Amino acid sequence: MPEKLTATIKAEPFPFPLKRDAIALVVIDMQRDFAEPGGFGASLGNDVSRITKIVPDVKKLIEGFRSAGLPVIHTMECHRPDLSDLPPAKRNRGNPTLKIGDEGPMGRVLIVGEPGTAILPELAPVDDEIVIEKPGKGAFYATPLGDILKSKGIEQLVFAGVTTEVCVQTTMREANDRGYECLLAEEATESYFPEFKAAAIAMMKAQGAIVGWVGSVDDIIEGIE
Repeated sequence: MPEKLTATIKAEPFPFPLKRDAIALVVIDMQRDFAEPGGFGASLGNDVSRITKIVPDVKKLIEGFRSAGLPVIHTMECHRPDLSDLPPAKRNRGNPTLKIGDEGPMGRVLIVGEPGTAILPELAPVDDEIVIEKPGKGAFYATPLGDILKSKGIEQLVFAGVTTEVCVQTTMREANDRGYECLLAEEATESYFPEFKAAAIAMMKAQGAIVGWVGSVDDIIEGIE
């Protein structure tokens, strides 16, 4: 059966070979706790304004996929209220002032259903969009994401969200190992540490896109249209 190759998207290290009817957008963890003052990210001493500045580009990318009639999948890092899916090694790492599960300014930190766990309102999923609640950094671990992608015939994934070097990169590497072709939207991802974003992107596209490609929001939207 011939591959459904319809176009290419300008990208690094070379053009991305688009399969127009087999691609989806995955928006990683654009949650209030990571982006708003008083949230979990800020409690760790991070400058959350670095996250909020990408919201317009993430929104533009989401709207581009919606307009093209292509799937948009959102992820949320969160845990059960009883913390049964939260390893102590994760909860205690870094000696934070607010630990996952603690009561914070926006409810219990990274707990399902709490206000701070919610996706930013500007980027909120619409009714038919899938939301993956993930207990780990990668979106495939302990979630139904892999089965959902298979059921939809998805072979390629565009990534946006935060943070570039942690949850985004982890999920891209998981996807790459499962045979998906991955494309990162450069302006629609960010880190609390600019040097970490730069290093993660360099790792991903090295050695002939060993993990995935990197492209601009505008070029991706132009390609899928």
